[in-house]
This record gives sequence, C-alpha cells and structure tokens, in this order.
Amino acid sequence: MPDWLAIILLGIIEGITEFLPISSTGHLLLAQQWLPRQSDLFNVFIQSGAVLAVIPLFPERFRQIARCGRDPGARDFTLKLAAAFALTGAGGLALDKLGFKLPESALPVAVALIVGGGLFLLLEQLLTGRPAREDITWPVALAVGLGQLAAAVFPGLSRSGATILIMLALGLSRPAATEFSFLVGIPTMLAAGGLKIAKALLGASAGTPPENWAMLALGTAVSALVSFLAVKWLLGFVRTHTFRGFGWYRIALGVVILLWHPWSRG
Repeated sequence: MPDWLAIILLGIIEGITEFLPISSTGHLLLAQQWLPRQSDLFNVFIQSGAVLAVIPLFPERFRQIARCGRDPGARDFTLKLAAAFALTGAGGLALDKLGFKLPESALPVAVALIVGGGLFLLLEQLLTGRPAREDITWPVALAVGLGQLAAAVFPGLSRSGATILIMLALGLSRPAATEFSFLVGIPTMLAAGGLKIAKALLGASAGTPPENWAMLALGTAVSALVSFLAVKWLLGFVRTHTFRGFGWYRIALGVVILLWHPWSRG
C-alpha cells in the first residue's frame, strides 16, 4: 500500500473516532494490523488537527465565553467548563508523576468497549420517556472532569463516551451532553497534545528517524476535515436520535477485537 494512502486512511479513522463515542483507541488498534505504524508525533498531530477543526462548530458558545467578564450567565458556564478541564488536568499530571502507563493489551480495550456499549443501551432504556435538563450544573461539570480521567485510565472507554454517559445518567439531554463533552474535550486534548509535541520535539535524539512532514501535514489535514464533518453530523443526529446505535456498535467492535487478539497474546 502506498504511504500516502495509509496516511489518508489513518487520518479518516482519527477524524471519525476522536469525538464520536466509539473509541479512537479501539479503531487504531485494528488499523495497526494492516496499516504501517506511525510515530508518536504523527499520532499527536493528527489528533490535534481533529480537535482544532471542530472549534468553528461552536461560535455561540465561544462568543458566550468571551462575554464572561460582564455576563453572569456566561461567567458561570465558563467557570464550569474551566473546572472540568482543571480537574482532568490535575488528575492527569498526578497520574504522570506516579508513572502511570496505559496498558498495551487489547483485552482491556475490548472490555471497555463492550461495557460502555452496554451502559449506553441500559441508560437509553432507563431514560425513555423521562424529561431531560439542558442546564450544566456544578455536579455535572465536576463529573465530566472525572469522566475524562476515567477514560485516560481505561483505554477503549472513550473520552466522549465516558462523559456523555455520565451526563445522560445525571439527567442532561443528549444535545446538551454532547455539546458540553466536546467543549471540555477541546482544551483538554489540545493541552495534552501540545505537551506531547513539545516532549517529542525537545526529546528527539540524533538517532531518531526524521519525520516526514509532508505526510504528517496530509494526515493532519484529512483528520481535521473528517472530524469537522463527523462532529457536525453528530450534533444534528443527537437532536432526533438516541445513542443505542453507538452502544451496539461498541459491543460489536469489542467482540471483533477479542476475536482478533486472543487473550494469550497479552
């Protein structure tokens, strides 16, 4: 397979899965069986491209944040957004100091996918016919921060999947939960991505293979475009649909990973 085609496919996978509640980790795990493994710097760049691309989809929210100095409602929303981000950031730094490393086994990814899918199905069943709120309360904001931490510890859980599940369980509507999950994810992932890029560039040794910047730029551009389209679609989809389809998809993907990676492989 030509390098450029592999890069485009990786960009498409990252762009679709970064924000949708279906786990980018699980998809990349499967993709690595057929596509050449890329550098850590490449992976961080295409993730950052996917994140930056969705910012234009929330113009009203960013205008609201800009008014936080003079608008009490805007200030309240911004503080809750900042609290969720700060909680995740503090927890992430603590995990880094403790030397926490993500498990590389396929088994926990598959289990997290299946469990998360089951929780989506269960919640949708329990919430059928119940009224949902639109407002972001302080318990919701803090729970979202903890949800992002849980996703960082359990690969396959999915950052957006974990946070959306928590907010649905706390009575938030699907559109409100989806939007807040994405808004908190933007600074969280950009901060993490910026830190990783700085470490990769500053820590590169003389023996490190040179980065193919043309391929990196191609992957980032593809990831950004696909991410923009995927998030734009999802924001409209959740206004009239449930998350049941994502639940079933997660379960199916988890089963595929279990079958493809026998437990004996570790």
